[in-house]
Amino acid sequence: MSLTVRHLNGDTTFLLTFAPLEQQLPSPPISGCYHAPGTFTVLLDPWLAGSSSMWHPKFLLSRHTTPSCIDDLSQIPEPNVVLISQVKPDHCHEATLRQLDPTSPITTILAEPAAAKKIRSMKHFNPAMVHSLRPYSGRKADSVIRFCIPATVPNGIPGEATISFMPAKLDVAGVHNAIGITYRPPSTSPSVQSRPFTPSMPDRTQAWSSNDRYPSTNLPITPPDSPLGLSTSYASSSLNASPRPSDTFSTPQHSHSASSLSSFSSTATQARHPVGKALSLIYSPHGVDYNLLRSYASTHLVRSAALPLTLLLHSFDRVSNPWWMGGNVATGLPGGVEIAKNLMARCWISAHDEDKDNTGISVANVKTRKYNLDEVERMVDRATKIVNLGVGEDLSLTAI
Repeated sequence: MSLTVRHLNGDTTFLLTFAPLEQQLPSPPISGCYHAPGTFTVLLDPWLAGSSSMWHPKFLLSRHTTPSCIDDLSQIPEPNVVLISQVKPDHCHEATLRQLDPTSPITTILAEPAAAKKIRSMKHFNPAMVHSLRPYSGRKADSVIRFCIPATVPNGIPGEATISFMPAKLDVAGVHNAIGITYRPPSTSPSVQSRPFTPSMPDRTQAWSSNDRYPSTNLPITPPDSPLGLSTSYASSSLNASPRPSDTFSTPQHSHSASSLSSFSSTATQARHPVGKALSLIYSPHGVDYNLLRSYASTHLVRSAALPLTLLLHSFDRVSNPWWMGGNVATGLPGGVEIAKNLMARCWISAHDEDKDNTGISVANVKTRKYNLDEVERMVDRATKIVNLGVGEDLSLTAI
């Protein structure tokens, strides 16, 4: 299986394509609703063009300094999920969001609560498309959003993608959170261990209730560890299967200390019948303290056999304001190193490090400490690949 990351702008807009097997992605990108079987696409914080203004242009006005690789979201396949990490306009950009099909049958918008409120206020999308992310809790099964990925062969085992949200507490700046994604592909051969299983495919209105009780699917998750390979390409996009939320279920509760994640992963692997390791990703453009991720790592990632972490999307540069303007804006290298080491990240891609054209009173006292690739590489384990993708460039990570 593979994860292909395409950098759509110079900042923090990425297209993620999870696929059962490494695929040759079409170039130029193919737009529309077609999705290759078993794949799952996620669009992160889309902002393609135009300015980004917070509150008033005199307070903050931002512009890209490098053109995006596409002019419109119609130039890429319709994503299965659009993830909005925060309400700030460089993440929740109204003009770009309006390029999405407001009645798409395959796209779900998942957003930080304030961002979800803003998107609903646009009155552009079918209300059933937009949902608020809930804080992750290892004790609450419905805090993990689960998408069933239909089996690709008769009597095959369906796959599953999960999305979890971890916001920082007492965050004055209101920008620090992390989003976790895991992907386990459907089996490529019929299962001889289990009876035939047909995933439920409810309508969107059935799958998402009015009180935002997130659906989930009771799928076997017993993946073994597998080696991870890296390959790069420079002009591609991809097509994904259309995952649907399925009926709700209860996840068994486990209690773990976070002191030895690798040993937990090994124990979890031995305790279950293997179905295939999960790919895993942490997206945190402004960074968070690792303690915020500890519970998620020692519960959800361990249960999913999703360690070591496949990919960390996190800033390299450290950005700070005076305390009375919110204090730390991006934790950069110091914060990312802690996450990469604790989760044994196989790859770390720079996110949200564009040298934007920023004006306004809010940036008058901003201090930025920039880090280059060599500095980052010296701070992390040798097993972690450090990458700074250019606009339009791709990186493919594969698990064999």
